[in-house]
Amino acid sequence: MTHSRSYWVTGASNGLGLALVERLLEQGYHVAASAKESDELDVLAARHGRRLLRLPWQLHIEEKAAAASQQLCHAWRSLDGLIINAGTSDYLTDDVADSELFETIVTSNQLASEHCLTKALPLLAKGDSPQVMAVFNRYSALQLYAPTQVTAGWNSLPQWMREQRQTLQAQGVELTVVAPQSLKTPVTSAQAIPEQWTAQSAAKELLLRWPEGEPELVLEALDLSSLWPLTRRDLK
Repeated sequence: MTHSRSYWVTGASNGLGLALVERLLEQGYHVAASAKESDELDVLAARHGRRLLRLPWQLHIEEKAAAASQQLCHAWRSLDGLIINAGTSDYLTDDVADSELFETIVTSNQLASEHCLTKALPLLAKGDSPQVMAVFNRYSALQLYAPTQVTAGWNSLPQWMREQRQTLQAQGVELTVVAPQSLKTPVTSAQAIPEQWTAQSAAKELLLRWPEGEPELVLEALDLSSLWPLTRRDLK
């Protein structure tokens, strides 16, 4: 059965992002993947043909995000779902110092998230029951600059995303934030126990829960590398 719903997945080079792309395609959807060159994506493209759209991946650069949204507009005219994989290390370069690694993960994902959300919103507003899901890991969810201060959008990427909820809802777009539990700003009183998630099992669970429209989901992973492999290649 073929469905007409369309999704854009960022950070889809490997790990969780790639698994989300694969599962959405298996469900019959049209999927756009922002990802580096990947043998796995080449296989998926051969299997699913035009239902897989390859997009620029350097989304922390505004021009690349704009080019991606233009391709989406040309191909589909609208968008039903945007998955921002804000735990990816795709945007790291080889010359990032170890002492700056985690801050760079946060700041580069911040830029990518801002650009993607801004560029995709007009397409989402035209979609069918449109939704955004932003997924963070314990590194990209770090509070920077003033960790002892109140959590706010300027020092916390998940909080910045939450602050976009009102704007999105005004356009009829629902937002789900997926992140580790924060001790400073807990979203549930239930204890979240870290689990041995694989990219495939996490993708299955997230896509199962997403249509329920929950504003917050807690994801605690024992092994981050299985969901977000650390890559530090030169940008092209």
